[in-house]
Amino acid sequence: MTAVAFSLLFVCALLTGAALKAVLMLRQIRHVRMQRNTVPPAFADSISLSAHQKAADYTQARMRLGLAELAVSLLFVLGLTLGGGLQAIADAWQAVFPANSLAHGIALLATLGVLSWLVDLPFSLARIFGIEKRFGFNRITPKLFAADTAREMLLAVVLGLPILATVLWLMGAMGERWWLWVWAFWFGVNLLALLIWPTFIAPLFNTFTPLTDEALRRRIEGLLERCGFRSRGLYVMDGSRRSAHSNAYFTGLGAAKRIVFFDTLLDKLTPQEVEAVLAHELGHFRHRHVLKRLAAMGAGSLAVFALLGLLIEQPWFYAGLGVSTTGTAMALALLVLALPAFTFAFAPLMSYWSRVHEFEADRYAAQHTRAADLVSALVKLYRDNAATLTPDPLYSGFFDSHPPAAIRVARLQSPT
Repeated sequence: MTAVAFSLLFVCALLTGAALKAVLMLRQIRHVRMQRNTVPPAFADSISLSAHQKAADYTQARMRLGLAELAVSLLFVLGLTLGGGLQAIADAWQAVFPANSLAHGIALLATLGVLSWLVDLPFSLARIFGIEKRFGFNRITPKLFAADTAREMLLAVVLGLPILATVLWLMGAMGERWWLWVWAFWFGVNLLALLIWPTFIAPLFNTFTPLTDEALRRRIEGLLERCGFRSRGLYVMDGSRRSAHSNAYFTGLGAAKRIVFFDTLLDKLTPQEVEAVLAHELGHFRHRHVLKRLAAMGAGSLAVFALLGLLIEQPWFYAGLGVSTTGTAMALALLVLALPAFTFAFAPLMSYWSRVHEFEADRYAAQHTRAADLVSALVKLYRDNAATLTPDPLYSGFFDSHPPAAIRVARLQSPT
C-alpha cells in the first residue's frame, strides 16, 4: 500500500464513521422529541408525563453536546495526524531527548494523553456543571471535581507512566515477537487492576461502608446462599456526593469480589427491589459474562498488538498519517488515534452482545426473585435516572448496551 492510498482510506473511514455517528445522534434527538408528549402505554401507570418529558429533554441535551464533542474530536484527530500536530510534538521533544529513546517515547505519548484530556475537559465540565446540574443530577462541587482530577493525574503518573515505560521497553527489546510480550504484560495489568481496584483504587475516590441494614443484609445473604455466590462483603458507596444517579455493581475477581450499592439506590428502592437488582447482577456472574468479556478483550487486544507488529515496519503507515518520525512510540500513538476510525463498524455487534447478556441476567433474576420486583425497580431507575423510554431503534441498535425499556420490561412480564 502507498502512503497516499492509506491517507485516503483513513480519511474516508474517519469521515464515514463521524457522519454515521452524527446521523444516528440526530435520529435519536428527532425520535425522542417526537415521542416527548406521550408516555408509552406500558409505563403510563408508573411514569408521569412530566418525568417522561424530563427524560426526553435530558436525552436531547446529551445528544447535542455529543454532536459538538464529535466535531471537535474529528478535528483533533485530523490535526494531530495529517495536520502535522503529532510530528510537531515529536520534534519539540527531540530537542530535549534523543530521538527514539525511551524518554522521548514516554514524553510523546504522555503529551498526547494530556492534550486528549484538555480537549475533553470542556465537555466534561459542560456535562457535569451544565446538563447534569440543569436536570438536578449533579452534586459534585468544583472543589471535589478538582480533587478528583488531581487524584486521577497522580494515578496516571504513579501507575500509568511505569506501565507505559514497560510497554515501550518491551516493544524495543523483545525482537520480532515483541507484540506477544506486550500483550501478555498488558493483559496481566488489566487482570491485576480488577483485583486491586476494590481495595486500593476505588477508596481513593469514594467512601465504602459495610451495609448496616440488618433486614436487607439477611435478605441479600439469603439470595447469595440460594445462588451459591460468595462475596468479600456488602458495601454502600457514597455516590450521592457526586450525583443523584443510582446503581449497583460487582467489582473485583475471584475472592476479591465485592457487592456495592450506591446510597442513592438504597434510598429509592424497596428491599425486594434491591434483591431483584442484585439477582440481575448475580446473573452476569452465573452466566460468566465477566469472563467472556475478559476473553473478548484479550483476543481483541492480541489482534491489535499483532496488527501493530505488522504496521510498525511499514513506511506508508507513518507517512500516510502525516508523520516522518518512525519508531515504537510514534507507531503506538498513531494506532491509538487511527484505530477507532476502522473499528467503529464493530460497535453494533458489541452492543448486541451486551444486550444479549442483559436479557440472560434478567431471566436469571426472574428465576431467583419475583420478576415483578425487577420490573418495578427498573421503572424507578428509568424514571429517577431520566433514561428515555423511547430511543430511536437504529441509534439503540448501534450504541445501547442495555435493551430498550419497553422491550426489556415486556420480556420480564412474558410468561415464557
